[in-house]
Amino acid sequence: MHLMYSKDAAGKRVYTLKKLTADGTVTKSAHPARFSPDDKYSRHRVTLKKRFGLLLTQTPARAV
Repeated sequence: MHLMYSKDAAGKRVYTLKKLTADGTVTKSAHPARFSPDDKYSRHRVTLKKRFGLLLTQTPARAV
């Protein structure tokens, strides 16, 4: 049994333990993804992010 959530009309999270809400929409997991320090594919993910300009250092600064 895992904590799940769905969004209401106002965009706020509504937490539940069910996989489906009453209206039939699928809920999402409220837990973060697992992290492993022995990640074999991190080099490939960084390479792809560099290629497509998705690294945080590649994004333009926000105007405040």
